[in-house]
Amino acid sequence: MRLILFDIDGTLIKCGIQVKGIFSSALVEVFGQTGDLDGYSFSGKIDTQIVFDLQEGAGLTRPQVAEKLPLFKEVYIDRLERDLDGSKMIELPAVPDLLDTLAERDDVTLGLLTGNWEEGARVKLSRFELNHFFPFGAFGDGQLERTDLPPVALEKARQYTGREFETDDTVIVGDSILDVAAAQAHGIMSVAVATGWTPAVKLESAGADRVIPSLEHFDDLDLGL
Repeated sequence: MRLILFDIDGTLIKCGIQVKGIFSSALVEVFGQTGDLDGYSFSGKIDTQIVFDLQEGAGLTRPQVAEKLPLFKEVYIDRLERDLDGSKMIELPAVPDLLDTLAERDDVTLGLLTGNWEEGARVKLSRFELNHFFPFGAFGDGQLERTDLPPVALEKARQYTGREFETDDTVIVGDSILDVAAAQAHGIMSVAVATGWTPAVKLESAGADRVIPSLEHFDDLDLGL
């Protein structure tokens, strides 16, 4: 049995500039400032980490940021649910067909491994009706580093299926160097897909076990399925 854990942004879908704008407006409402949003890369980052990085960089202390973080999360999720326009988003190539195929297999379990807070992840996936493929996952709630997520995902998989998954049974699919690093930190196979914001050559240099141009090529991989 294989456990395959998918990232969301840049791997399954792209939201365009919408999410950054929604994030920005929520930061201003709660903190009165965005921080250096234009110079900051969201790729592979945990939502909580993003807030701390931006606001500490703009002069707030960690306790000051932590105090307002729950309110920011509430405001951001509310705005995301209200304002995220699915018609301005992209479902990346082969996503629905691949997920359909994998979900039908008796030897595969699907989950999420994403830096999004869970509510935000579900809002994004809902725009393409993808949530039903992923009954569990590891999310950015309560985590600061992406390397913290794989053990959470394995435990969630155990709780959902009643089966113990080993790292050797697991594959992490993502588009960023941080996805690759999270897999490496736990001895998990990484499949890096160059549909995000990181070119294939950098994903290869980061040590990804497999690099593919898009999920259209997922079936070409020898993953022991």
